[in-house]
Amino acid sequence: MIGCEIGKMKEMVRLEGIVKKFNNNLIIPELDLTINDGEFLTLLGPSGCGKTTLLRMIAGLETPTQGSIFLDDEDVTNLPPYKRNVNMVFQHYALFPHMTVEENIHFGLKMKKVPLEEQKEKVAQVLYLTQLEEFRHRRPQQMSGGQQQRVAIARALVNNPKVLLLDEPLGALDYQLRKSLQLELKNLQRGLGLTFIYVTHDQEEALTMSDRIVVMNKGYIEQDGHPDEIYHRPKTKFVARFIGESNFFEINEDQYAVRPEKLNLCVEQEDNEPYAGHPEPKFFGTIVDVVFYGTIDKVFIRLDNSNQTVVAYQYFDDVKRWSPDERVGIWWYDNDGVIVEK
Repeated sequence: MIGCEIGKMKEMVRLEGIVKKFNNNLIIPELDLTINDGEFLTLLGPSGCGKTTLLRMIAGLETPTQGSIFLDDEDVTNLPPYKRNVNMVFQHYALFPHMTVEENIHFGLKMKKVPLEEQKEKVAQVLYLTQLEEFRHRRPQQMSGGQQQRVAIARALVNNPKVLLLDEPLGALDYQLRKSLQLELKNLQRGLGLTFIYVTHDQEEALTMSDRIVVMNKGYIEQDGHPDEIYHRPKTKFVARFIGESNFFEINEDQYAVRPEKLNLCVEQEDNEPYAGHPEPKFFGTIVDVVFYGTIDKVFIRLDNSNQTVVAYQYFDDVKRWSPDERVGIWWYDNDGVIVEK
């Protein structure tokens, strides 16, 4: 049977003291990371942060300069890719254009000389799992990008890997199809109970699909945690800025990150009048622009005595709609401002 039972939190992949250099360029400084069995873990970060290099080292396509890689407690650091029980799905699916869907999926099993009856059974299973049964006799050029992506995943799954590695597999698809396949992929992973290690630079994709996110920057792990924690409790300014939108405020030498949806605006009172119903504003400013974004307005405010502009989300059921040139006070609840490392 493909996959394993969900819920067993045993360790599946362990990286110990991994360092990677290309010539004299240090790509990944010393790094440790443990990934659990059945986990959907996403390596998230900007281009050049080392996430794909890390994935390729787990796959065996790159060798660490130093350190060790363990797969299900076996040291695989020096094993070639074909001896590791992992499979990789790339952004460009690398399907054989002259082969049908079924032949593409069969190919790896034939190379491994799996008995014919077992081949048929495995191929039938993954065709069912990936909803490709009706396309089994089509060639890749007769299929949409989303269907080709499922073929690539089916081909990777048919060898029953312990870990599936996915390098921006939805990057070449349009927005609507990408959203649909995000849900399909997550449901497939959950149903199989397989360990997925997923690389992307798309923050929304990472937040919606992952059990756990590892945010990388210049080869370092900036933060490792649950999507909710990564979004609502970023540890560093880089994470707060890279995941969604954030405003930054300096208060008593601490730097606070506040999400635009947590930033509240009020009319600036004159003559020291009290602010009823909410805390005193922490900052004051002038609205410079209000931009319509479909479900919200984005309200841009230039802070007093500063060139800094911050943004607040204006929801349409709010009591007041704001306009440029209005003076406002800015406040937030204590729990919504997060102190971050600069």
